[in-house]
Amino acid sequence: MSGIVFVFPGQGSQYVGMGQELAGRYPEAAAVFQEAGAALGWPVDKLCFAGPAEELTRTENTQPAVLTVSIACFRVLAAHRIRPGAVAGHSLGEYSALVAAGSLTFSEAVKLVAKRAQLMATAVPAGQGGMVAVLGLEAEKVAALCREVKGGIAEAANFNAPGQVVVAGDREGLAALSSLAKEAGAKRVVPLQVSGPFHSSLMAPAARELARVLAEVPVADPQVPLVTNVTAGYVYTAAQVRENLIKQVASPVRWEESIRRLLADGYRTFIEVGPGDVLSGLIKRIDRQATISQVENIQTLDKTLALLQEAK
Repeated sequence: MSGIVFVFPGQGSQYVGMGQELAGRYPEAAAVFQEAGAALGWPVDKLCFAGPAEELTRTENTQPAVLTVSIACFRVLAAHRIRPGAVAGHSLGEYSALVAAGSLTFSEAVKLVAKRAQLMATAVPAGQGGMVAVLGLEAEKVAALCREVKGGIAEAANFNAPGQVVVAGDREGLAALSSLAKEAGAKRVVPLQVSGPFHSSLMAPAARELARVLAEVPVADPQVPLVTNVTAGYVYTAAQVRENLIKQVASPVRWEESIRRLLADGYRTFIEVGPGDVLSGLIKRIDRQATISQVENIQTLDKTLALLQEAK
């Protein structure tokens, strides 16, 4: 069994130019962009490579774009015979992990993610909800502060790493939570550039609609161990995959617990597969002894291949 975990990033890791180098050199990567364009009916490669940035950062575009780049990177690693012993993904990244595990085809996944993005973008009227990152407080303290909020909604949405919890809610709730967190000694409370209160109860309408969509999508049992956001445990069957994807929309992402589960099971090497290095930073905060690498372009691919060669 491979001791490598592939972790896949979510929304917030996008940037103009992502995936362009690998698609220019590797036919396997270029083919993923072509498959995405054919499935969605619009040129995913042009948006990823050339922007404009304001279009790329729209939820409806970001989610299929990040998935496409992540799977392009995954296919390049596969071409180098680098395969994971386990997989996990942060929020949107769980769909990339499911493709890597053989549970979803890429074509079905990119269509599903595009629909998910539309549902999430319209679940709450624009400007009425959002997310903030609370830095410097323990998860239990942030969750307790959320329960203190009156006159609005604030819920812990991403348990990312020690001292980093993301809270989702409506404007009133987030304003109240931000004040409480600062009074409690938070180092910073940072508003995130997202279009809605993702992974909170406010996304319940999107979860209900996604359940209807998922009922029509072929799902297979994962062929690689996969740790899911909702429970921070493994999923083994197609039925579990469906259930967790529906719950995930309106449930917290238990990322720190997920990584700790993998560490407890003996995995020590993590490769972030896709744009950005956010997950690499989070894993380093969770366990500074873990071996962490990342693949998003030629330079990072070469560094990762060299690291794995040295470890043999």
